[in-house]
Amino acid sequence: MRETLIVIGLVFLAVAFRSARNCVLRKIGALTFLSASFFLLYFLTGSVWGGLLGAALWFFLPWIELLTRVRRMRLPLNNRLCHRDLPNPSFFPNAPEAAAAMEEAGFDHVSDCGWEWAGMQQFFQLYWHPEERAVAAICLCEQCDVAFAFISITSHDADGKIWRTTNFPFAPTLRCPPNVRWNHVPCERSCFHQILTNHQEYLRRMKVPADHLRMPDPEEMENAIEEEMRKQVDHNLASGIIRLTGDGHFKYSKRGLFFLWGQFVKDMIRLS
Repeated sequence: MRETLIVIGLVFLAVAFRSARNCVLRKIGALTFLSASFFLLYFLTGSVWGGLLGAALWFFLPWIELLTRVRRMRLPLNNRLCHRDLPNPSFFPNAPEAAAAMEEAGFDHVSDCGWEWAGMQQFFQLYWHPEERAVAAICLCEQCDVAFAFISITSHDADGKIWRTTNFPFAPTLRCPPNVRWNHVPCERSCFHQILTNHQEYLRRMKVPADHLRMPDPEEMENAIEEEMRKQVDHNLASGIIRLTGDGHFKYSKRGLFFLWGQFVKDMIRLS
């Protein structure tokens, strides 16, 4: 009975910590869940190795989705953006504020567009700023009952490198080509002015002078997104992360499933 009460107490304590808004307390809650799993298997098996296995099982949970939904996914090799009306702002409460902040910072609206990736609807509000030589985007993603928004600011230099600052909340699901450099800021940082400041600091830190940046062409912004995605797909084909299906689509290879598992584990640790 004592062992049962210990496990139940740890579970209740973990739920309480996970319900807190403080990030540190939420991480303590995640560790408490691991402890509860450890003691459950430890008490059942009487072995420390059994307890460690119980804690480690949490990190293998992504394989349920990987071996069911993700393994069967077929993604288009040449996806095309099309002009779309943005979804209801009530699903994305920070999007109107971000758009207003972009215009306040001197960014001009270019277009609204989107595409579909294996059931996920992705929408873009695209802006540009000639003095900053930067392109900004509010990205809205919908899949089943899950919806989230994030901001990205992108600059291209004369050498063909892409410098991007974003509060995208998850680890990338494809490897980035060598010419694309990401500057991830915390996903809780939704203030566009702060993200713009972070982007400017990132360029200075990487010693990319303003006069070395290319002037964006608002007429080619959608084509640039499509071209960047195709280059990323080609890079992942060459890396063996994905493979062609022969019908104009691609799917994740076995190596790609292990890559995705690693990305899931990173998110579990970072977002817990």
